[in-house]
Amino acid sequence: MIYVTRREVFSSSHRLFNPKFNEEENDRIFGKCNNLNGHGHNYILEVVVKGEINPDTGYVIDLKLLKTIIIENIIKKVDHKNLNLDVDFLYGIIPTAENIAVGIWKQLIDKISSGKLYSIKLYETENNYVEYKGE
Repeated sequence: MIYVTRREVFSSSHRLFNPKFNEEENDRIFGKCNNLNGHGHNYILEVVVKGEINPDTGYVIDLKLLKTIIIENIIKKVDHKNLNLDVDFLYGIIPTAENIAVGIWKQLIDKISSGKLYSIKLYETENNYVEYKGE
């Protein structure tokens, strides 16, 4: 089995809060990430596809195609956007790194035409990242 990874970057803002909680509870749980006007990150996204090598092409998936799939279905929707307000697939969801990774997975799972989506890895900072491998 071969694992192929495409890396993309995007910048987005968000605010972590739960509308069911009062302001004190949101502050206690989310701290500075609950800033009323939000805050931003320069995210690094890694999309991993697994599969067998096609003997006719030598590819599991053509990386140019994978790049296009990621840009069209994710990057154009999230780059320089407010994740709470501007991104349809995150609307009504607390945009933690965990929830963003799951949302990205759901956007890509049926778009991979060769191989199989294996994982989404999302770096929120240099030291903090999540990895999602499906449901």
